[in-house]
Amino acid sequence: MRRSLLTATLVLTVGLAGTLAPLAANADDGARSARGDHGTQPGQGNGHGNGNGNGATKKTLRVATYNLSLNRASEGELVDDLSTPDDAQARTVAEVIQRADPGVVLLNEFDFDAEGEALDLFRENYLEVGQGGADAVRYRYAYTAPSNTGVTSGFDLNNDGTVGGGDDAFGFGLFEGQYGMAILSKYPIDTDEVRTFQNFLWKDMPGALLPDDPTTPEPDDWFTDAELDVVRLSSKSHWDVPVRVGRETVHVLASHPTPPTFDGPEDRNGRRNHDEIRFWSDYVTPGKTSRYVYDDDGERGGLPGGASFVVVGDQNAAPHDGDSYDVAIDQLLDNRRLTDPMPTSDGAVEAAELQGGANTTHTGDPALDTADFADTTPGNLRADYVLPSRDLRVRDAGVFWPTADDPLSRLTGTYPFPSSDHRLVWVDVTL
Repeated sequence: MRRSLLTATLVLTVGLAGTLAPLAANADDGARSARGDHGTQPGQGNGHGNGNGNGATKKTLRVATYNLSLNRASEGELVDDLSTPDDAQARTVAEVIQRADPGVVLLNEFDFDAEGEALDLFRENYLEVGQGGADAVRYRYAYTAPSNTGVTSGFDLNNDGTVGGGDDAFGFGLFEGQYGMAILSKYPIDTDEVRTFQNFLWKDMPGALLPDDPTTPEPDDWFTDAELDVVRLSSKSHWDVPVRVGRETVHVLASHPTPPTFDGPEDRNGRRNHDEIRFWSDYVTPGKTSRYVYDDDGERGGLPGGASFVVVGDQNAAPHDGDSYDVAIDQLLDNRRLTDPMPTSDGAVEAAELQGGANTTHTGDPALDTADFADTTPGNLRADYVLPSRDLRVRDAGVFWPTADDPLSRLTGTYPFPSSDHRLVWVDVTL
């Protein structure tokens, strides 16, 4: 059933045959939420989770992050691809989600469109249809909002002598919303309390690691003063999305920092990646550490001290290997307000051994890898994270990366991947 689009001030639920059908809410700024009743979903029992279902119980919540690579080369292409149930990649990533069956999942690299059409089509044509023998899954609630990717800055941000193109956008992208984000939930999203930080300026972070032009003696001068007045911290966005699970509220802190590569000696992407990760570490730390933060509505300050939260997303940084700025991800992993469940998989260990190459030089545990990158460089890495606040007790955790002898390895495969070069990461927490 196609979800109708409404303004953010008018959210309706319609009863049909004893059920509630959700209708999507479309905010003026493009932020959307689908609302309706909460339906539980039994566990798949497929050997890639704990088999107790995803957080459809009153006490346990399964939260996941998945860079599913549903990005396309041109605007509107994803909507076209998802308008029928026949897109092979979409069917594969949908089955991965169905097998893992999270209660809440962040989708990275899902192209944004202001009407939310792609997100509705993905739910209706793929997730709500059983794929490959998996049970269909229904997410009655959803949230998406604009991304900085492809948004024209009007400046020569990469200093190549010309203005225009993806590298001069506020976040790399060939059109607005490419490589965007979305959140799907079986639990109500408190849209009135969502905070977004799309427009937060990089220079407004105290002690920001602003890039430096190595050809001049002045420090931190890659960007001009005029550019610093518009350059945003988030390469996509940062979202604080409160999800109501029974009487409890869990803040889903979602982001997708830029890869720390594709730049020059100024290391503008490596430094930005570091500071995008630092933003959440500061945000969840009460007091003066987060006092500088302001959201897109002008509200200042970070997360209240007693709030429960989960940091989720493709952080594009590993604690031991890869090209990220030194200790970038450690800012979160070492934060005393968070827990690192350290999800693992046997498939990642097998892949590192079979592929060799750069993997043989890594110092990190390959069982923790979540992305299957080029064997030459950087090799497979831990890039995707689900990091709960310490008040949420971790019950189980894992990475959906089956070994080659598992029939479900057809969902991950080898390059060129049938789904994505990233793997879904999930964590079960008790509220």
